[in-house]
Amino acid sequence: MSFVARHGLWSKDQESAAAGIRELVEKRGLETVRFSFPDQHGILRGKTLIASDALSALENGCMATTTLLAKDTSHRTVFPVFTAGGGFGMEEMQGAADLLLIPDPTTFQVLPWAPGAGWVLCDLYFANGRPVPFATRGLLRSVLGELAKRGFDLKAGIEVEFHLFKLEDGRAAAEHAGQPGEPPEVSLLSHGYQYLTEQRYDLMEPALELIRRDVMALGLPLRSIEVEYGPSQCEFVFRPSTGLAAADTMTLFRSAVKQVARRHGYHATFMCRPKMPNLMSSGWHLHQSLVSRESGENAFMSNREGEPLSALGRAYMAGLLEHARASSVFSTPTINGYKRYRSYSLAPDRVIWGRDNRGVMIRALGGPNDPATRLENRVGEPAANPYLYIASQVLAGLDGVDRALDPGPSADTPYEAEAELLPKSLREAVFALRDDPFFRAKIGAEFVDYYVHIKNAEIDRFQSEVTDWEQREYFEMF
Repeated sequence: MSFVARHGLWSKDQESAAAGIRELVEKRGLETVRFSFPDQHGILRGKTLIASDALSALENGCMATTTLLAKDTSHRTVFPVFTAGGGFGMEEMQGAADLLLIPDPTTFQVLPWAPGAGWVLCDLYFANGRPVPFATRGLLRSVLGELAKRGFDLKAGIEVEFHLFKLEDGRAAAEHAGQPGEPPEVSLLSHGYQYLTEQRYDLMEPALELIRRDVMALGLPLRSIEVEYGPSQCEFVFRPSTGLAAADTMTLFRSAVKQVARRHGYHATFMCRPKMPNLMSSGWHLHQSLVSRESGENAFMSNREGEPLSALGRAYMAGLLEHARASSVFSTPTINGYKRYRSYSLAPDRVIWGRDNRGVMIRALGGPNDPATRLENRVGEPAANPYLYIASQVLAGLDGVDRALDPGPSADTPYEAEAELLPKSLREAVFALRDDPFFRAKIGAEFVDYYVHIKNAEIDRFQSEVTDWEQREYFEMF
C-alpha cells in the first residue's frame, strides 16, 4: 500500500488528478518533474525527478532533509540539528533526518519556460504520516478548514509590485559566492515617475511580455499588467480565487517571474526597497472577502444604504486591526520591508481603516448590494510568505467576528489620525508576535517560537554587520 493510501492523504479530486498526470507526462513526453514545496519564507525548494521515477513517487513521495526548515534567509541552518530534538524538541527533526514531499496532484503544471519539465507542489510529512508542523501550506489549509466549518470560504485577490531590471553582471566569480552571495549588477528598464503612462509601459513591454506569456500559459488568473511610479517598477494584478489557490498563485508567480527573467537576461526582485538611487518601495495588497458556502453570496456585502460593509465584514475588519501589530511579521517578514511604512507615501504607517483611501492600512471597497465588496490590506510586502500572510488574516478576522469587535469610524486623514502605529522594525514586529497570546493559541506556541527563532537569527546577523550608514556617520567624526 502506498504512503498516500496508508495515511488517507488524497481526496477524490487529487486521485483523479494523479491519473491525469500520468497521461500528460506520456503525452507531452516530459523528461523531468520538479517536486517543490514552499518553505518557511515562501521560497520554493525541492528535487527534480526523472519522469519515470516521478510517476512512481506520486503516491509515495520523495525524501528531503528536515534542515530545509531550519534555514533563515541567508540559507544558513540556524537550529542545532545534531542535538537532542534537533533544536525543535522533536525526534523527527533530530540529526538532519528526512521528511517526505508528497505531491498535491491538483497543482501539476508543465513549465512553459523549461522544455520537457513538469512541476508539482508538495506537502510535507514525516515518515510516520504526521504532517510536518512547520509546513506553512499545511498551516493555511488547516485554517481554511476551520473557516469552512463556519460555512465560509476565503476569496482573495492579489496586487503585487516588483522591480524588473536588465542584468549586467551576475557576479558569478568564485569570490562573489557566499551566504548570501554578492547581488547582481543591474540597470534600469525605465526611468519611472510617469505612473501608468503608455510610454513607460512600452519601454518595459518586451521584458513584461516574456513574463505575461508564461504566466498565462501556467493558467494563473492574471488580470492586468501595469507600470508603477518608480523606475523599473511594475505591478501584476490577479483575479480573486478561493481557498489555497491565491497563496499557491503567489508562490508560483514569484518563482516563475524570477526564472523567466533570468533566462532572458533580466533580474526580477520582490525585495521591498532595493538599495539603488531613486527607487520606490514595492507592496503587496491583499484583497479579501468571505463567501457563504451555502448561498455563494459575499458575506461582507451590506444591504443597507450608507454602510460599506455587513456587520460580519465590519467585525472581521476590526479583527485585522486588533491583531495588526502581532501579524506584521507575517505580512512584512524582512528587515527591508519596514522601510516602506512612511507617512504620506501611499503606504500605511498606523493601524487604521478607511473607505476607498490609499493611505490607510485596511481599505474598504464596494458598498451596499455590491457583490465585489471586499477589504484591501495594504500592509504587506512582496516578499511575504503567502500562506502565513493569508492565514494570519483569516485568524485575526475571525477573532473580530467571534468577539463582535467594532473597527470605529473611517479615517479621512489617515496620516493625521490618532491610532496605534505599525511596527517600525522587524525586531519590534517579532517582539509583538512573540508576546501575543492570540497567535500563540491559534497557530500554536511551537510554530510561533520556531518562526521567532528564525527571524531573530536574521536580525542578529544584520546587527553584527557594519553598514554604509555607520561608516559614513562615525568614521570621520570620531
